[in-house]
Amino acid sequence: MNTITYIFIGGFLVLIFYFIAIFNNLIRLKNQFKNAFSQIDVQLKRRYDLIPNLVETAKGYMKHERETLEAVIKARGNAESARKNAARDPGNQGSMQQLMEAEASLSGILGRLFALSESYPELKADQTIRDVMEELKTTENRIAFSRQAYNDSVMSYNTAMEVFPNNFVANLFAFKQAGLWTSETKAERQAVKVSF
Repeated sequence: MNTITYIFIGGFLVLIFYFIAIFNNLIRLKNQFKNAFSQIDVQLKRRYDLIPNLVETAKGYMKHERETLEAVIKARGNAESARKNAARDPGNQGSMQQLMEAEASLSGILGRLFALSESYPELKADQTIRDVMEELKTTENRIAFSRQAYNDSVMSYNTAMEVFPNNFVANLFAFKQAGLWTSETKAERQAVKVSF
């Protein structure tokens, strides 16, 4: 074999290892955004577990607000279903959109419940309600931080897929863009007000 053949084989091997490194980096970034979503998932589950406690405690005081309490439970069920669907494939933009819509609906209805609860001073004085509200407030903050970490991970992954020459490897192995968690409405951009 002559020198040109060795150079050709060496160049080919370097190119193969370079594409393997790109592939492995894309896998690493994909796993990072999936992990970031799982952090959101944990906090959302915690939030959904707190809501029935809130509703049960409020039920005793808010007998005339049955519609609102039922709407909270229904919205929680829809959000839980959307969360499970999104957890199966966190990068799927359709699943993420459904989850964002379900979360916006739940936040809106919870906001309505909190506003109505202002009319019930004995409810505000209940220690169980105050404890659940404090847990919800803490959970809302954790959700916000988790969403930010998820979006940062998705941005890194999507950017890595789009840059040259990574885009060749991403297209070759059918990597798909991941969906960001965005706030669509003004109401969604505001944190749920939890005050007692």
